[in-house]
Amino acid sequence: MNILVCLKQTFDTEEKITLENGRINEEGVEFVINPYDEYAVEEAIKLKEQFGGEVTVITIGPERAEQALRTAMAMGADKGVIVDIEDLGDNVDEHTIAQVLAATIKEEDLAFDIILCGYMAIDDGSAQVGPRLAELLEIPHISTITKLTIDGNKVTVDKDVEGDVEVIESTLPILVTAQQGLNEPRYPSLPGIMKAKKKPLTRLELDDLDLDEEEIVAKTETIEVFLPPKKQAGKILQGELVDQAKELVHLLRNEAKVI
Repeated sequence: MNILVCLKQTFDTEEKITLENGRINEEGVEFVINPYDEYAVEEAIKLKEQFGGEVTVITIGPERAEQALRTAMAMGADKGVIVDIEDLGDNVDEHTIAQVLAATIKEEDLAFDIILCGYMAIDDGSAQVGPRLAELLEIPHISTITKLTIDGNKVTVDKDVEGDVEVIESTLPILVTAQQGLNEPRYPSLPGIMKAKKKPLTRLELDDLDLDEEEIVAKTETIEVFLPPKKQAGKILQGELVDQAKELVHLLRNEAKVI
């Protein structure tokens, strides 16, 4: 089975976000594999262990993003591909990323039976790249899966639908996006880390792909980046329950203005 995993390197979830000149300050920041993408990597490795085949991990980003690929290869992926699109500057969004991923898969002639992505990236939360990529490749896609079963050409998944589960059947080839609960990602072992250093990693730039830069620039524009306002201290209501209820209604109507 040929398995592709699209992953992104993001801030460590414990990092404190700071801004400098209207941009996120990356100096001294720890970067990790996007947590949802870890589920995708783990599921890909489990499929390889069950059916055999090869797992290829792909990322788009600067040179530092190679570490995310090496981590995935230390977990058990076989090879990696990284695409540097620095020439585009800030003119990048989900449309751009999906177009570059699709072009990379075609340029590298990467055969696939299934593509796995994280449900969303924790830094932008758009959850668009996976479905967009599937549409470009003209294959079916199912998002937010928490269980995956493959029997021959048949695919059965449990899909998380806001507190409930929907069971969906489809066929290969397919793209699925991983939700929390799909599995428990393994830690890279020391032998795995040593082997990952020798596994093949292909480095590409935009010029290596059959793309028109004007057609892949962002469809959206970031106007401003700012941190959320600090939370104000709450109020503790005193007195009898009936009096508290009356005061709460008064505050919600006259101060919070939500009713």
